[in-house]
Amino acid sequence: MTGAAGFVGGHLLAQMAAAHSDWTVAAPAGPDVASGLDVTDSEAVDAWIAREKPRIVVHLAAVAAVTAAVKDPRLAWQVNLDGTLNVVTSLQRHAPDAHLLFVSSAEVYGRSLIGGAVDEGALLEPVNPYAASKAAADILVRQAGSAGLSATVVRPFNHTGAGQNAYFVVPAFARQIARIEAGLQPPVFEVGSLDEERDFLHVLDVTAAYLLLLERRGETQARDVFNVASGLPVRIGDLLERLLSRARTTVEVRVDPARLRPTPIRSVVGDAGRLRALGWTPRHTLDEALDAVLDEQRRLVNRSQGPADARS
Repeated sequence: MTGAAGFVGGHLLAQMAAAHSDWTVAAPAGPDVASGLDVTDSEAVDAWIAREKPRIVVHLAAVAAVTAAVKDPRLAWQVNLDGTLNVVTSLQRHAPDAHLLFVSSAEVYGRSLIGGAVDEGALLEPVNPYAASKAAADILVRQAGSAGLSATVVRPFNHTGAGQNAYFVVPAFARQIARIEAGLQPPVFEVGSLDEERDFLHVLDVTAAYLLLLERRGETQARDVFNVASGLPVRIGDLLERLLSRARTTVEVRVDPARLRPTPIRSVVGDAGRLRALGWTPRHTLDEALDAVLDEQRRLVNRSQGPADARS
């Protein structure tokens, strides 16, 4: 597994251990910020796969935040495309019978999302560097599938839960609430537009989908693609309101005109009918995920203050 040290990787490892005690999971160690293995280092990737000769590879390692990819698009392309190319070619060379589960992204649909809920047949029309780099890797894996590699591509829509980086909207909101509660910032949220809608899942439902696809890999075809989505749009402003209803103090929300930026995709909704046909269904609520994220951010803020600050 690449990306084992990341947000989703940790949850997936725990589910694998609980469901399959007979599985031996190799999560490589190393300097990479996402995976422990520097997937951009072709020699390191090749050596790892040659040594492990895995039966399954879950490729999670990525520059996963849109904002991070916009800030450094070269790094996003190196990790998301070149890193995936290194994994694919090493598998073809050293473990040709292995199965690859490649984690793409709903961002690859881009402008195709303007028309409403999308299924896996929608065109890939990316609108930012992150989406473009993931779309290129998505195409690469499916081409390798056509050439004989056993591969499944998953396109997860928004998901959240404990362990997610504050680059993402839910932990970013939750961290501000925790800081306000701790008296570390004024009780005011300055926000941009809150009217965009996104399709959110609890991270545990996303990792359950990945595990199911690994368990059923013999029933799917090479280069199969599956959306992982709730099918329900959630307004970002409603997410904020649900988090603020959990706050232990009163918080004022102000719209900052400087933060208002046009977005080409107002609503993002996925059709996960293909995945549901395999027996997957979400089992966790978004409110459970919000509680987990807010509780975690409170712990992190309290820990950062130290014992002396916590008593003051």
